[in-house]
Amino acid sequence: MTVRRRRKTGRGTLAVIAVLLIGSALVRAGLGAGSALARAEEFAATEAAASTPPVCEPPKEIAAVLAALDERETRLTQREGQMRDRMRALATAEEELSRKTEELVAAEEALRATIALADSAAEDDITRLVAVYQAMKPKEAAALFETMAPEFAAGFMGRMEPQAAAGIMAGLNPQTAYSVSVILAGRNASVPKE
Repeated sequence: MTVRRRRKTGRGTLAVIAVLLIGSALVRAGLGAGSALARAEEFAATEAAASTPPVCEPPKEIAAVLAALDERETRLTQREGQMRDRMRALATAEEELSRKTEELVAAEEALRATIALADSAAEDDITRLVAVYQAMKPKEAAALFETMAPEFAAGFMGRMEPQAAAGIMAGLNPQTAYSVSVILAGRNASVPKE
């Protein structure tokens, strides 16, 4: 039994030594890891310092030029904003002008149609009056024409058939007949000749 005890004691001692050796290795690894972590932090700090540009103050002349350039850039940015605003306002004004022009063209067309209708109606009325005066007896029509202004009477006579106009002219006072004749003869005198 003594041999067995020695073997058990030897095994226990070996186990203790093995645990101590492993513990020592772990302690050394832990101490090495701490210093490795410290070195890694130092390296990262050095890299960060190297990557940031050094801050140095420029000379006064260069600082003044830089300040002037910054001020000019600010003014240019403001002007660009103002120009954009003006361009928007101009585009809006152009749209409004275009809309107003379209409205004006539509109103002008409507006015032309109304004038054409009025002219047509007036022409129809005058044509009817000429027909009425032609249908009247020349003596009765002459009495009526005698009361008209010579220009007005000449307008109607110019539209009448020559026989009807001659009958009415024969019944007019010679002075009135002469005035109407002069107006009728001079109506086309101012027309340019070829």
